[in-house]
Amino acid sequence: MAANTGKLAGKTLFITGASRGIGKSIALKAARDGANIVIAAKTATPNPKLPGTIYTAAQEVEAAGGKALPCLVDIRFEEEVEKAVKDAVAKFGGIDILVNNASAISLTGTAETSMKKYDLMMGINGRGTYLCSKVCLPYLLKSSHGRILNISPPLNMNKKWFKGHVAYTMAKYGMSMCALGMAEEFKDMGIAVNALWPRTGEFVF
Repeated sequence: MAANTGKLAGKTLFITGASRGIGKSIALKAARDGANIVIAAKTATPNPKLPGTIYTAAQEVEAAGGKALPCLVDIRFEEEVEKAVKDAVAKFGGIDILVNNASAISLTGTAETSMKKYDLMMGINGRGTYLCSKVCLPYLLKSSHGRILNISPPLNMNKKWFKGHVAYTMAKYGMSMCALGMAEEFKDMGIAVNALWPRTGEFVF
């Protein structure tokens, strides 16, 4: 793991899906720099199959040296995102970095993917990323360090990345297209937009 530089000290990161996994890892890394972390996720009560809640993540962030605000939010719903962003700004004074990490996954074929699962993936991955970016935008514009980071893969049109999981790839590529389009749209506004696809056991593009 790379050493902390302190560059994120005092910066506020709004991280979706930060109660566990990659989102929480990013939160803890930034916390060690002294950052403020908004833990925007929808797990408030413990689940034996999915350990971690917004509250346990907040405790870990503060133990690592950061300040935390746990926000119960389902990023499919505009009013919940707006409330979380409003609460974040009220507590920390603004938002400097948005990390669009929340994602739904189902590596299933067309026949096996229910429309409920399809809608969930599209609603969280593509729509949720777009919504969070849109709602955070006014505050990112006010920041001297406005950044958006989407946890999504490179846009590779090779058919092998679609076979067997068309819906999931479409949904994740929606996040990547947000990064591509917004990077161009916001480049003259002082906001950098990037995508990062960690090499994990989930799916390597």
